[in-house]
Amino acid sequence: MLIAALRSVSTFVAVSLYVILVAPPGMALAVLFGWKDVLYLLGHAGVRLGLGLSGIRYRVTGRENLPLDQAAVYCANHQSNVDPPLLFHALHPRIHILYKHELDRIPLLARAFRLGGFIPIDRRNKESAMRSIEVGADSLRAGNSFLIFPEGTRSKTDSLLPFKKGGFVMAIKAQVPIVPVAVQGGRTAMRKGSWLIKPVVVDIRVGPMIETRGVRLDDRNQLIGKVRRAIEQLIVPIAHPSQTSA
Repeated sequence: MLIAALRSVSTFVAVSLYVILVAPPGMALAVLFGWKDVLYLLGHAGVRLGLGLSGIRYRVTGRENLPLDQAAVYCANHQSNVDPPLLFHALHPRIHILYKHELDRIPLLARAFRLGGFIPIDRRNKESAMRSIEVGADSLRAGNSFLIFPEGTRSKTDSLLPFKKGGFVMAIKAQVPIVPVAVQGGRTAMRKGSWLIKPVVVDIRVGPMIETRGVRLDDRNQLIGKVRRAIEQLIVPIAHPSQTSA
C-alpha cells in the first residue's frame, strides 16, 4: 500500500509538471503554425509517462477491428479515471474525445483539449449539448474519430449503466461506424473516490464495428441497444487482473 501511495503521488506530480511545462509551447505551435499533431504527440508522451510511473500496463484484444483508416465513434464502458487517457493512447494515434464539460475548470488542460479538437458536452443543458453534438458530427464528417463514454460516469460494477444518446446521434448524423470497446481492470487500478493508483494490467477488448449507414435518428434506440449488447459480450470475468501478463 505504501509503495502504491508513493507511486501515485509521484505520478500525479510528474504528470502535472509535464502538462505545465509542455502544454504552453505545444499550444503555441498549434496556434501559430497549425501543428495540431504536436498536441497529440505530447499527449501520448504524457500518458506513457503516467502509465510508466504508476505501473499500469495494458493489452488490446481485437486490434484488427480498429478502423484506423476512417472516421468512427469508439464507444467504451467506463470503470475509472484511468480509462480516458488509457484508451486515448491505446486505440488511435489521433482520437478526439467527447468529454464532460466539468474538465473545463482546468484552464490549461481545457485549452489544450479544445485546440486538439476535443469537444465538451454539458448534459445538464440540452441546448448546449445539442450544439456540441452538431460540432462533433461535423468533425466526424471531416474524418476525425471520437471516443465516447455513453454511461456518462464511472460504473461501480461490471454492469453497464444506462447509455446517453449524444454520441450515437453524432455517429448517425455523420453516418460513421461505431466501434464497441470493453475495458476491464480500470476499477482495480483506481477506484471511484480514491486517489490511489494500483499497478495492474488493464484489458481492452475491441469488437467488430457496427455500421450506421442508412440508420435514421428515429432508430437511435435500436442502435444503442445493439452497441450495448456488443460491449456486454466483450466483458468477461477476470479472476485476478493484477496477475495478468501483458
